[in-house]
Amino acid sequence: MSATTTNDLPLQPSLALRIGLWIAQALLFALFAFAGVTKLFTPIPELAQMMPWTGDHSATFVRIIGLIDLAGGLGILLPSLTRIMPRLTVLAALGCATLQVFAFVFHLSRGEGVVTPLNILLLALSLFVLWGRNGKAPIAPRG
Repeated sequence: MSATTTNDLPLQPSLALRIGLWIAQALLFALFAFAGVTKLFTPIPELAQMMPWTGDHSATFVRIIGLIDLAGGLGILLPSLTRIMPRLTVLAALGCATLQVFAFVFHLSRGEGVVTPLNILLLALSLFVLWGRNGKAPIAPRG
């Protein structure tokens, strides 16, 4: 008997793991979507009061980061939720994790270490979703 089967039936992921993954995906969706919409639609002077780095870069750069955030948030949740190309969730999780590594380094380079705990949290949640949806509890596509 192998570690992945019991009586020739594949082991199902635990309920706790599946619930944890859905909670992580919902949190990531909410945080990334909120950040994306904020960066896309808030006037730059007002945004710079909330996020000082936005006042030091072009509006185009800030808006592109907003689009990336929004796409990551949507990609983390919608493919799994709709079961339409759910493997895109794994790619979105990889993208969100990569974005957080760059954001962490970016904020440290600017002396903004106070915001890096959020980057670490988002990185950890993204890696959890990447790990879980890539192998432990993948979502099956629509039949």
